[in-house]
Amino acid sequence: MPKPLRDPKPMLDRVIEEWGGHHDLWLFGYGSLIWKQEFEHAERRPAKVHGWHRALKMWSRVNRGTPSNPGLVFGLLSGGSVQGMVFRIPAADGLETLGRLWLREMPTGVYDPRWLDCNTPGGKVRALAFTLSRRSPNFTGELAEARYREIFASAAGRYGTSIDYARQTFLELRRHGIHDAALARLVRMAGDDLVAALHGNPASQASAASDNSP
Repeated sequence: MPKPLRDPKPMLDRVIEEWGGHHDLWLFGYGSLIWKQEFEHAERRPAKVHGWHRALKMWSRVNRGTPSNPGLVFGLLSGGSVQGMVFRIPAADGLETLGRLWLREMPTGVYDPRWLDCNTPGGKVRALAFTLSRRSPNFTGELAEARYREIFASAAGRYGTSIDYARQTFLELRRHGIHDAALARLVRMAGDDLVAALHGNPASQASAASDNSP
């Protein structure tokens, strides 16, 4: 396990204090949380957030890569807008859920947890999201296409490969009617025929979505 960039516990303590524990907890998922929650939720809604966007520009040295061969995971970067899902956690389960989430998402303290306004069909909710600073050493900056291909071909961590992570996120977003053009381009660029198959073959689309549902 790489040495933490920051101690994640004070950030967890701050989030718990800000939440208060007196009402249900909302979480915003924009990547793997959409298809692999690992927590129970009472409600799920599609949501859109303004001022942030999903980007496969975060080095992963644990979950999808190693210190010697880092992979990629999504970060929520400032600017633009993003579509994802919000999950409502009953207040009684909030503390346990946050603790488990911190073990998964914050082992090195790389994300900046923030409360974001999320627009949903049932109204606006304020949800916790894991954002990434461009000043973070885990922010990749702009990567060349050749570098993406190299990472997709070789990087793997405790939860699997970077290309599987990108592919599963693409499929689950599509299953919920969310089109991410940047992600589709990256998956296609990696030499994966998934995007072309889904666009050209409805049967393949249905099969792929079924095979990758949570």
